[in-house]
Parts: sequence; structure tokens; C-alpha cells
Amino acid sequence: MSLHVFWHPSSLEHDPGPGHPESTARLAAVLDELRMPHLVKTVVWRESESAETGVLLRGHTYEHVVALRAAHAQGGAFIDPDTRMNASTWPAALHAAGAAVGAALTALDGTPAFAAIRPPGHHATRSRAMGFCFLNNVAIAAYAALERDGVARVLIVDWDVHHGNGTQDIVERDERIRYVSLHQWPLYPGTGREAERGVGNIFNVPQPPGLPRRHYQAVLQAAVDRATDGWTPDLILISAGFDAMAGDPLAGFTLEPEDYAWWVERWKTIGAPMAAVLEGGYVPHRIRYAAAATVAALA
Repeated sequence: MSLHVFWHPSSLEHDPGPGHPESTARLAAVLDELRMPHLVKTVVWRESESAETGVLLRGHTYEHVVALRAAHAQGGAFIDPDTRMNASTWPAALHAAGAAVGAALTALDGTPAFAAIRPPGHHATRSRAMGFCFLNNVAIAAYAALERDGVARVLIVDWDVHHGNGTQDIVERDERIRYVSLHQWPLYPGTGREAERGVGNIFNVPQPPGLPRRHYQAVLQAAVDRATDGWTPDLILISAGFDAMAGDPLAGFTLEPEDYAWWVERWKTIGAPMAAVLEGGYVPHRIRYAAAATVAALA
């Protein structure tokens, strides 16, 4: 089966500043790997559209969108010490959201998809940019999918090593969406306790660093099993951050590229269409292989 990769050149122009871990090199490495000969017959390249305001308002407040537009009009801004806009950030964020929506809708049409994008999105709350993130790509995509006829339930699985506080903030009162997150605890942003359940739709799996890979595999799989027990999703969206791999400078998990493929293969048995959206991961020569493993498993 082929797989559609959504991307846009603007993602390579967003620059959060010298020495920042969320660098252009991350995405450049992923794109380079997905163009390698062993994936040529699998990947269909799709240039993403820019998300329109109505699409953004599915996940964010109007005031949030207006504030980001204003910062763009001024040539950029420091949102917080970790989150900086340059002149190219807003177009990149709009195309990243558009790529996530495109990937979700393509999956619903029967072809798995991967959004190879930056800036990432899962820390962006309904009303705040933070943690390298401006727009919550995966949440926006989930709400776009729910507007399709026949789509009533969306499962979001977040394997980024940091808790997706923004995604949880956006969906935690919506019974149509279930959110499962495996993340290191304690670690930025300090959210993601097991007791945070939303309306029974939040399944957080906080874990200490340095445990064997098989442990992390098992606890995330168990959480997905709980989330889908008696509740079959019409779409599965993956917040695919690859900073849970061994050697990432921002965390201490021990995963390897094949672990992501292991999860994808098991979630296929749920029987729902599947798409993935790139989040974190800060060692370019490592995340390229994890992205390729994920794409190969999805396809």
C-alpha cells in the first residue's frame, strides 16, 4: 500500500534561533530518509495547503489566532524563552496544520498518511503558544475529521516523551475524542498525571526515565487497550514525537525506531484508518530512522 506524506517548504524556513533543539535539521533529516530508495515505491508526496481561519478555530480561540497573526505582522516575537516566531513561522504553522488535516482526511479516504512538519503542535493549548508549538496540529486534524459523515470517534495516541498538555487542554471535555499519552515524569511541561481524566477520555501514562524499552511498549499498549475497550474509533491519529528514543538530549527514555513500528502494527488490529503527525525528537540522525519505521509500518 502507498502512503501519502504531507509537507511544505515553509516548514524548513521557521527558525527559532541559533542552537535551538527544534531546528530545521530535524525535518530535513526526516525528509531525506523518506526519499531513500527503499521507500520510493511507498511514499506519495503531497504539498500541504495553508489552513484557513475556520480550520484553526476548531481547536483554538479567536484571540489566540489574532495574537499570532499580530506577532507575524511585526516580523516575529518571543512567545516565551523556548518559543520564538521569526518572519516565516506563521506560514509554516499554517501549512503544518493544513498538513495534519490533509493527513487525517486522506486516512479516512483509505490511504494512510504522515504529516512531516514543523513547528510541532502538541503543547499549544486552546489559547496559548508554548513549548516550541504555536498551533495544535493533531487536535485541529481531529476536529476536521469529526466533521466528516460517519466519523464520530477519534483516538489520539501521543508517544512524544513530553506530555501533550495542549492536546489534553483542547479535547478533555469532548467525549468524541480519546487521548492517550505516554510521557516521562517528571518533565516539561509538568502535566499529565494519571488522575487527569477529563470526562473519562484522557489516559495518561507518566513513567520514569531509564526503564527497558519493553516496559514502555507494554504500558502504552495497555493504555490504548483500555481506551478502546468497548469504544472503537473511526480514526487513529498519532502525535509522533521521536524524543523518547535513547540518546535524546531532552529526556531519558530508551526506545528504538523499531518500537514505533511495533505499536503501529498492533494498532492496525483496531481496524481504524491511521495517520501520524510529526512532533518532537531532537537528534536528526536518529529521528530519521524512527520516522521511516513509522511510515513503513503505516503503509
